[in-house]
Amino acid sequence: MAAISGRVLLALTTVLGGCGRHDRIIVGAKNFTESDLLAEIVAQQIERRVHVPVERRLHLGGTFVCHHAIMAGQIDLYVEYSGTAFTAVLKHPPVADRDSVYRQVANEYSRQFRLRWLAPFGFDNTFAILVRAADAGRYGLKAISDLSRVAPRWHAGFGYEFLERADGFAGLSRVYGLRFAAPPTAMDLGLTYRALAEGKVDVIAGNSTDGQIAALRLVALEDDRRYFPPYEAAPVVRVPTLERHATLARALEELGGKIADDEMRRLNAAADVEHRDIRTIAHEWLEAHVP
Repeated sequence: MAAISGRVLLALTTVLGGCGRHDRIIVGAKNFTESDLLAEIVAQQIERRVHVPVERRLHLGGTFVCHHAIMAGQIDLYVEYSGTAFTAVLKHPPVADRDSVYRQVANEYSRQFRLRWLAPFGFDNTFAILVRAADAGRYGLKAISDLSRVAPRWHAGFGYEFLERADGFAGLSRVYGLRFAAPPTAMDLGLTYRALAEGKVDVIAGNSTDGQIAALRLVALEDDRRYFPPYEAAPVVRVPTLERHATLARALEELGGKIADDEMRRLNAAADVEHRDIRTIAHEWLEAHVP
């Protein structure tokens, strides 16, 4: 048989490579536990309902890393938060109304990016301004506005993204009149909880559904001036991926409204506090709630 020409071989390689890419779905995640957990739940739900291989790219990075990855077609979907999309990606000023934020995000993502927002999981993971429980009791701290009394003597530690975001530290300090003893220390979000518990800083911005809050005896202060927008978590998917896999949207919509705030805290604690494997946590949750 005659040898296959280089041009034909290249064409075959391209076609076969494209088929392989289209025969799997790539699920990404941000670089914190909850995002990894939700991505694993999504991945297993796709495997059990859509019956295609799923490649996991967990702990990719922050919001902009994941957004760029999905826009470049490097991942097919990931879980995003409505308030984050509204302020950090779309550059709108924070708005408190949950339904209007979700509708606007869904519309603009569809029009600008060809990305579709599916049904939210059911919980709202807002930023939580956290202090040690002992300090909350000692100084009578119940709301973020109470911080202004102690902030001049305190040191804050915030994640890199929180320091840069439109709904982050700059706006928070302006709305609440917060002036700390020194500029906040920038650190990885995952390190802020332990830094607060160990007394290295006095206040941090964590996630309200984080399982470490209770375990480390921390207290979330009430956002009494309603600074933070809603942060409903939902799968965001490339439209071409939905078009290739006709049952994908329906499979993911089964997850809508199934995880309340307390349930998300429990799942996060199982991973971060009990150090259980996230694949096992996801499998058990799916078997119990989406049989």
